[in-house]
Amino acid sequence: MTIGWSSDLRVVLVTGPIDFRAGINKLASLVANELGRDPYSSEVYVFRSKRADRLRLLHFDGSGMCMMSKWLEAGKFAWPPVRNGVIKLTSAQMV
Repeated sequence: MTIGWSSDLRVVLVTGPIDFRAGINKLASLVANELGRDPYSSEVYVFRSKRADRLRLLHFDGSGMCMMSKWLEAGKFAWPPVRNGVIKLTSAQMV
């Protein structure tokens, strides 16, 4: 097993906050049913908490579903503005 992502990786930011009690099955269901996307694709789905101090990533690596979390001890994640349900990022914001 290798951990790493290719340079052509697609990252999908979910615009609204989620309940951080949600596990892998709930997040995969949200991706499929509310976003209309395939949670078993090679895309990485990024979710945030209501307080914007936590992120959760969901990714299918080909052999299983991975869920990663990041909690900030202080401060909040800078979240791009949502306009008409879409977040647009520059290449600099992706680094």
